[in-house]
Amino acid sequence: MAGTRGKIKLRKSADTSLQKHCFQAIRTHFTALGTEAVLDLPTPLLKDLLPHLTACQLDEVQPALNKRGLSTYSGWVEILRDLVGLSRALDFRTEAEAKHEVMLRLFTSVFYGLSNNYVLKNSTNLKSNSFLSSAAKSIHHFILIPCMHQALQALTTNQQPLLVLLEKHIRTIQVSHLLLTVRKTQAVLYVLHRLLDHGITTNLVVSIDSALDLAWLLHGRGSQYVNMELKKLFSFPHVLQTSPASSSPDVESTASGNQSDDVIPCKRVKLYSESVEKEEGPFGVPNFTLDPQILCHTFSPCDGPSAGACTFGQITHLEIRTCGPDSLKVLSFSLPTFFCLQSLSLHSKSIFRELDVLEFAGALQQLSDSGCSSLIQLSLGLLPHVGLMKTLLNASPRLTSLCVEFQTAIWGLQFNLDHAGTAEPNTSELLLEKLTVKIIQLQTDLHFLTSVLRRSPHLASLHIAGMRLPTGCSQSQLLSTLSESNHSLKALTFEDIKLCDCLPDILKLLRGCMLEELSFNDCRLLERCINPEKSLVELVAALKMPSLHSLSLAQNRLAKNVCVLAELFSEESQSSLKQLDLRSNFIQPADLLEFAKRLMIHPPPHRLTLDLRKNPGDRDPETWNMALKRLQSSSFLLVEGWKSTDTMVDHISNM
Repeated sequence: MAGTRGKIKLRKSADTSLQKHCFQAIRTHFTALGTEAVLDLPTPLLKDLLPHLTACQLDEVQPALNKRGLSTYSGWVEILRDLVGLSRALDFRTEAEAKHEVMLRLFTSVFYGLSNNYVLKNSTNLKSNSFLSSAAKSIHHFILIPCMHQALQALTTNQQPLLVLLEKHIRTIQVSHLLLTVRKTQAVLYVLHRLLDHGITTNLVVSIDSALDLAWLLHGRGSQYVNMELKKLFSFPHVLQTSPASSSPDVESTASGNQSDDVIPCKRVKLYSESVEKEEGPFGVPNFTLDPQILCHTFSPCDGPSAGACTFGQITHLEIRTCGPDSLKVLSFSLPTFFCLQSLSLHSKSIFRELDVLEFAGALQQLSDSGCSSLIQLSLGLLPHVGLMKTLLNASPRLTSLCVEFQTAIWGLQFNLDHAGTAEPNTSELLLEKLTVKIIQLQTDLHFLTSVLRRSPHLASLHIAGMRLPTGCSQSQLLSTLSESNHSLKALTFEDIKLCDCLPDILKLLRGCMLEELSFNDCRLLERCINPEKSLVELVAALKMPSLHSLSLAQNRLAKNVCVLAELFSEESQSSLKQLDLRSNFIQPADLLEFAKRLMIHPPPHRLTLDLRKNPGDRDPETWNMALKRLQSSSFLLVEGWKSTDTMVDHISNM
């Protein structure tokens, strides 16, 4: 009997090896075989083939497969694993998300000439204009790296058709720095102008702490504010010299006589000659143009979109990841007339000065009072004290989404109250639907938050992180306020907040809301519980609600009590849970195996995305893998390698 089983095992291994060789042959000779021949394969074989195909091949077969109801998700995920490594879990849950991530990574690498193992292995397929064109149609995010002059310069010459494609598909541009005083930046500015003003791009993400650079990016694209320093650079009497080659009649006649499918550029301003030209005039002003209108006429083909006067685009979503005082001042000047701006996100590595924030709030007030404001989403950090949250909300009461991050300054006076001091508190109703509050300070007055919650009856999403109360105080008041005032809550996240003494209030809240997403991350839920298992049983009973589809209990040291969670899907349960996050819970292999066994008895009604990252699976790899194998029948697993040396880190993070 044992011999027979061994032969069957060997035969299966041989069949698998043969199939793998066949799939590799299809991948290698895909072009010779033709797309139709590949698509004629039986459906089961096609599904097994997908993880072996290249990005170009997947892109080619995807439309036909989608029409047949087949997803290429497994193929894109396999490429992502190759790109980021096997130890990193992938959080892309749809075919579209996985494909966009692959195409964005590959497009950025190939376009800028960056290398990685996947690009090197597939250089024949990837290093071609056809791939760049195909990828450009699949991505809506463009990462602009100004120091990569050669690649960006190509978009002004032989790669003009690619730029036209990017104009049609890119919705978000991410840019780090501009260096306006460097002549090579002209090509960068031209590309930005084409995408922002001729394309469909409305979202701008910048990591720039330069007032002048930010002023150039915002100029004419929504706000009526004109930066005077920038205006001087635009109006500087530049001498537009054409290069001898481009002004030669012989060259022009040759170009027109040998016109091909490639775009032929007009006569151009001399771009730069590093060895000859100076980059600044006699008064320290750049001796080249920064005006996007002139740049467009300079770089564009004669029959291109810039044949007439250029229109300016509109920035509707702006994110500044390194916002310093000078950038904040530019925004404070721009905001009062920035009527098209819908979303604004400003973050600084250091704490904003209170006076700067108050000036910014004044600009928000002017925008709001104009009656023309479109701004509904605001994210701001780091703020020096929690009282500024009310200041911002009172300045812009029509916000539907607010994200604020506070950190106590180590200098100056500390505040915990409104700037209004003894003024009457504002009790007018807010339109807030989403509120995120992150706090990094030793103690917080809870009143600043509960007063806002009482004014927000439409609140559907709340995320609170790091709120620490004075000794002897409990978060019960916060939970009670939510139960009384925020019946519309659909998503609730508590992070790094001590809730171990609040179980009755949590249960009351859960019974009164129709939550769809719930996260208790690092909330010490079972800390100091006399009977942790009993407490978790009570919590699980309250979580068996049909509305809940996402639950996170990450970093709560559930350990052996994880088995109780299988009761979420018991026979009498109405749970429709689809995502369960159990990261960093010190779940041992034997405990996970027991959880898997119980889950097999009462499997989830929907395929469960189960996050098991940062649990000590290496304590007993065989048992751990056995548990994972059992879970795979009902769950999509997110796992990554664990090092036992991380145990102390995990312990400290949960203290």
